[in-house]
Amino acid sequence: MINRTKPFIYRFLFAFFFILCVPLDPKYWATLFSLPWGRWRYEDIFAVAHYIPRFLGAVPVFADWGVVLLLSLLVAIIWLRVDAGKQRDEDRWAYWIRAIVRYRLAIGLLAFGFIKLYPLQAPYPSLSNLNTPYGDFTRWKLFSLSLGIVPSYESFLGGVEIVAALLLLFRKTASVGALIVVFFTGNVLMSNLAYEGGEYVYSAYLILLALFVLAFDFNRLASLLFFQQPTVPNKWRLSLKVTWQRNGRLVLKSLVFLFFFFLLGFRARWGFYHDPYQLPEGKGLTAAKGLYNVTLFRFNNDTIPYSPTDTIRWKNVVFEPWATLSIAANTPTDIDTANTENLGARTDFDKDYELAGTDGRRYYSYTFDTVAHTLALRNKNVRDSADTWVLQYTRPDSSRIVLSGFDTHHDSVYVVLDRTNKKYLLEEAARTGRTKNLKL
Repeated sequence: MINRTKPFIYRFLFAFFFILCVPLDPKYWATLFSLPWGRWRYEDIFAVAHYIPRFLGAVPVFADWGVVLLLSLLVAIIWLRVDAGKQRDEDRWAYWIRAIVRYRLAIGLLAFGFIKLYPLQAPYPSLSNLNTPYGDFTRWKLFSLSLGIVPSYESFLGGVEIVAALLLLFRKTASVGALIVVFFTGNVLMSNLAYEGGEYVYSAYLILLALFVLAFDFNRLASLLFFQQPTVPNKWRLSLKVTWQRNGRLVLKSLVFLFFFFLLGFRARWGFYHDPYQLPEGKGLTAAKGLYNVTLFRFNNDTIPYSPTDTIRWKNVVFEPWATLSIAANTPTDIDTANTENLGARTDFDKDYELAGTDGRRYYSYTFDTVAHTLALRNKNVRDSADTWVLQYTRPDSSRIVLSGFDTHHDSVYVVLDRTNKKYLLEEAARTGRTKNLKL
């Protein structure tokens, strides 16, 4: 029985981590081969690298690991019966599965590392975000905005992930890279749990892979660091005697570097300047950016005075530099709780970061006609996408915009907006280089 326990464990671990790391879902490969080859964006490469097995739904859950566990047990039992009486080089199998795991882990780290190195994951807060009360944000959005206001720190975090990934791509430094991942991604996991982020399963997945890689040297590290005993490194390495095997190994490693390091890095840098995935890119109404107080508000020809509790009257309006208009109102909002990395948004309307995790404002994507002086508004919240407005606009001067038109229910509105020259602590501190004695 004892003689069969170790072979069983080897086979079980091989099957378990193989299923976790190697995409076996036909949909994954169908999606991969449907991507525009030669014109891949960093969002496409991220989608390839962000794989995690899902058996119980579109969103990964820890119960998926239970399915992997059962499948691995079944594979190990069958494999052990088939191999009954045969001798297997278990060190060779251990080498291969560790190589698969460390490359899978490195690819996952590079994907997240580059969208942090070039601060794409948590962009600087939008003007609407800066005019949203603190209590109207979810915990996750507060965490993301806090990271977005310090892009240099976000870049540092991305650099740590990239360094750990590069260490994992080489056998001799893999354990060092895995040790970095355990502590670094452990902090990411706790942040996801504390701030109700949506990537906690994926964070735990990366930690699990890192622990497996680290287990290879755990006894030697413990002997050296904790017990201070003379320790001999493991010098066993895979011997590839056939030329095509040696060349194949170099080709595979080169492809990983080319695709997930150089190409992804280049595309992410280009995307930071030209195609950020979190915020829209389409230009908004010329010279309209700013915060506007609602000086006059008429609804169905009735003038409604300002009231903080009125559910119809607008409080203020923000025009972003891109084609988004947000309205502060005391209207109940079905909060968009999207808190995972959605790099698949192909249109400006689909990009939901600016409204995700916020209450108190309604966000509209708009198109405009400078000849007819019209604005066509559509609510960006997928739950309220039927909320549309068709408005005429006039601009009596550079600081005033007058809107008039109808909503989806043919209710009429007439609004006079006056720009307010509000100063923001973050921008003033960045401009002056100091945070003390600032007067806003």
